[in-house]
Amino acid sequence: MMARNLMLLAGAVLIGVAPFLMTFETPPTFDGTDNRGREAIRRDHPDYRPWTQVLWTPPSPEIESLLFALQAAIGAGVIGYYVGLSQGRAQRRDAGADARSTDTRPKVPHASC
Repeated sequence: MMARNLMLLAGAVLIGVAPFLMTFETPPTFDGTDNRGREAIRRDHPDYRPWTQVLWTPPSPEIESLLFALQAAIGAGVIGYYVGLSQGRAQRRDAGADARSTDTRPKVPHASC
Protein backbone atom coordinates (compact mmCIF):
# COMPACT_ATOMS: atom_id res chain seq x y z
CA MET A 1 0.00 0.00 0.00
CA MET A 2 2.84 2.40 0.85
CA ALA A 3 4.58 1.69 -2.47
CA ARG A 4 1.36 2.42 -4.37
CA ASN A 5 0.95 5.75 -2.56
CA LEU A 6 4.55 6.70 -3.33
CA MET A 7 4.05 5.84 -7.01
CA LEU A 8 0.90 7.99 -7.14
CA LEU A 9 2.71 10.86 -5.43
CA ALA A 10 5.65 10.59 -7.84
CA GLY A 11 3.24 10.60 -10.80
CA ALA A 12 1.45 13.69 -9.49
CA VAL A 13 4.75 15.52 -8.98
CA LEU A 14 5.89 14.52 -12.48
CA ILE A 15 2.67 15.83 -14.01
CA GLY A 16 3.08 19.09 -12.13
CA VAL A 17 6.76 19.61 -12.95
CA ALA A 18 6.84 18.32 -16.56
CA PRO A 19 5.46 21.49 -18.19
CA PHE A 20 8.22 23.55 -16.58
CA LEU A 21 10.88 21.21 -17.92
CA MET A 22 9.63 21.40 -21.52
CA THR A 23 11.51 23.86 -23.68
CA PHE A 24 10.27 25.46 -26.85
CA GLU A 25 12.25 27.33 -29.46
CA THR A 26 9.43 29.83 -29.72
CA PRO A 27 6.91 30.38 -26.99
CA PRO A 28 3.61 28.61 -27.75
CA THR A 29 0.67 30.73 -28.77
CA PHE A 30 -2.75 29.86 -27.51
CA ASP A 31 -4.93 31.19 -30.29
CA GLY A 32 -8.49 30.04 -30.47
CA THR A 33 -9.88 28.09 -33.37
CA ASP A 34 -11.77 31.18 -34.55
CA ASN A 35 -8.51 33.05 -35.15
CA ARG A 36 -6.80 30.11 -36.81
CA GLY A 37 -9.77 29.49 -39.08
CA ARG A 38 -9.89 33.14 -40.08
CA GLU A 39 -6.16 33.09 -40.87
CA ALA A 40 -6.50 29.90 -42.93
CA ILE A 41 -9.34 31.40 -44.98
CA ARG A 42 -7.36 34.58 -45.60
CA ARG A 43 -4.31 32.56 -46.66
CA ASP A 44 -6.16 30.09 -48.93
CA HIS A 45 -8.81 32.47 -50.35
CA PRO A 46 -7.55 36.06 -50.17
CA ASP A 47 -10.55 37.40 -52.14
CA TYR A 48 -13.14 35.92 -49.73
CA ARG A 49 -15.61 38.40 -48.24
CA PRO A 50 -17.66 37.44 -45.15
CA TRP A 51 -21.41 37.36 -45.80
CA THR A 52 -22.45 37.88 -42.17
CA GLN A 53 -21.75 40.54 -39.60
CA VAL A 54 -21.11 40.22 -35.88
CA LEU A 55 -24.30 41.08 -33.97
CA TRP A 56 -22.55 42.40 -30.88
CA THR A 57 -18.92 42.74 -29.90
CA PRO A 58 -18.12 42.71 -26.16
CA PRO A 59 -16.57 45.99 -24.99
CA SER A 60 -13.43 44.29 -23.65
CA PRO A 61 -11.70 40.90 -23.64
CA GLU A 62 -12.52 40.57 -19.94
CA ILE A 63 -16.25 40.76 -20.66
CA GLU A 64 -15.83 38.19 -23.42
CA SER A 65 -14.05 35.84 -20.99
CA LEU A 66 -16.75 36.46 -18.38
CA LEU A 67 -19.51 35.54 -20.82
CA PHE A 68 -17.63 32.42 -21.92
CA ALA A 69 -17.13 31.34 -18.28
CA LEU A 70 -20.79 32.05 -17.53
CA GLN A 71 -21.86 29.93 -20.48
CA ALA A 72 -19.61 27.08 -19.30
CA ALA A 73 -20.96 27.34 -15.72
CA ILE A 74 -24.57 27.22 -16.88
CA GLY A 75 -23.82 24.20 -19.07
CA ALA A 76 -22.05 22.43 -16.20
CA GLY A 77 -25.00 23.20 -13.92
CA VAL A 78 -27.49 21.72 -16.37
CA ILE A 79 -25.40 18.58 -16.83
CA GLY A 80 -24.85 18.26 -13.06
CA TYR A 81 -28.57 18.66 -12.40
CA TYR A 82 -29.41 15.94 -14.92
CA VAL A 83 -26.80 13.54 -13.51
CA GLY A 84 -28.01 14.16 -9.94
CA LEU A 85 -31.64 13.73 -10.95
CA SER A 86 -30.86 10.45 -12.72
CA GLN A 87 -28.87 9.22 -9.72
CA GLY A 88 -31.72 10.08 -7.33
CA ARG A 89 -34.27 8.32 -9.50
CA ALA A 90 -32.07 5.22 -9.68
CA GLN A 91 -31.64 5.20 -5.89
CA ARG A 92 -35.39 5.55 -5.33
CA ARG A 93 -36.07 2.77 -7.81
CA ASP A 94 -33.52 0.50 -6.11
CA ALA A 95 -34.92 1.34 -2.65
CA GLY A 96 -38.44 0.49 -3.86
CA ALA A 97 -37.24 -2.84 -5.26
CA ASP A 98 -35.50 -3.64 -1.95
CA ALA A 99 -38.63 -2.80 0.02
CA ARG A 100 -40.74 -5.11 -2.15
CA SER A 101 -38.24 -7.96 -1.89
CA THR A 102 -38.08 -7.76 1.92
CA ASP A 103 -41.85 -7.91 2.41
CA THR A 104 -42.33 -10.35 5.34
CA ARG A 105 -46.13 -10.37 5.43
CA PRO A 106 -47.61 -13.84 5.14
CA LYS A 107 -49.11 -14.69 1.79
CA VAL A 108 -52.81 -15.37 1.94
CA PRO A 109 -54.01 -17.81 -0.69
CA HIS A 110 -56.96 -16.60 -2.74
CA ALA A 111 -59.99 -18.81 -2.92
CA SER A 112 -60.99 -19.63 -6.44
CA CYS A 113 -64.59 -20.26 -7.35
